[in-house]
Amino acid sequence: MKISVIGAGSFGTAMAIVAARAGNDVLLWAHDPVVAEALGRDRRNSVYLPKVELDPNIRVTNSLAEAADFSDFVFMVVPSHHYRRVLGELATHSADGMQVLSGTKGIENETLERMSEISAAVLGDRLKAFGVLSGPTFALETARGDPTAAVVASSDAAFAEQVQKTMSSSSFRLYHSTDVVGVELAGSVKNVIAIAAGVLEGLGLGSNTNAALVTRGLHEIMRLGVALGGRQETFAGLAGMGDLVLTCTGALSRNRSVGVQLGKGKKIADILAETRLVAEGVKTSRSARALAERHGIEMPITLEMSRVLYEDEVAYTAIQRLMTRSLKAEAAR
Repeated sequence: MKISVIGAGSFGTAMAIVAARAGNDVLLWAHDPVVAEALGRDRRNSVYLPKVELDPNIRVTNSLAEAADFSDFVFMVVPSHHYRRVLGELATHSADGMQVLSGTKGIENETLERMSEISAAVLGDRLKAFGVLSGPTFALETARGDPTAAVVASSDAAFAEQVQKTMSSSSFRLYHSTDVVGVELAGSVKNVIAIAAGVLEGLGLGSNTNAALVTRGLHEIMRLGVALGGRQETFAGLAGMGDLVLTCTGALSRNRSVGVQLGKGKKIADILAETRLVAEGVKTSRSARALAERHGIEMPITLEMSRVLYEDEVAYTAIQRLMTRSLKAEAAR
């Protein structure tokens, strides 16, 4: 198949490599023409994945018109705060309906919409199919061919199975699902919990604390997800527990890395100014907190991380407040 991967950051580049490795023709779009030219010339992403060479089946472009014309489906891997604009611009170059696969893990701050909702709003009846791909997929490990498993979810089961067959290979195994809501929310909110996990390390706290955080973090992600229509079993799978454990414990997690620096007393503005990598959990902490408040869902870890990130709360104070909440049953909602 022909796949246009929209976004040449670390995960977009990795997904382009995965798709090409599975035998597809891939067009990788970079928003910066200088980056696009360098990628095409050097055959590697010197900023995000300098040690992994691009597959010969990957071409690089800076033209959304070319990307729209090329593909059987577009694979959107841009930051959540750019998703609506980029998809809208892409749609102007597509005369026919579009099939969209999202690899974006975030919730739009202004509208609190997931990428499936944004895609439907932008494309209307021109959206022929939508899917989301998520799971424990560090870009570097996935790109270099470490055995990796993830989930593709779509309300159109045929599209989910098509993506599954198209993208799977001996090093990348996809499972299919129809739970778009669950997969999107699990992939988005786990980044907030990962920031909290980093904060614990930055504070010098140990494995007991981290295990409690991951477990309770999964509980609050599931509460929100189920309330919004996701299925409980999704949160026990690759998109839920799998991705959460990876992001909260793995050294390659950019969200966890942000948390480590917060725990050491660094300000979020200074942390973000020193990196080109996008830590989606920073923005998602705001939107997830707002969603929880809108629907009356208690999400104490998310609440405390949003306070640390946006209200200048001291990280240790936030952790202490979590530990001194009123006592309750473990399964209490």
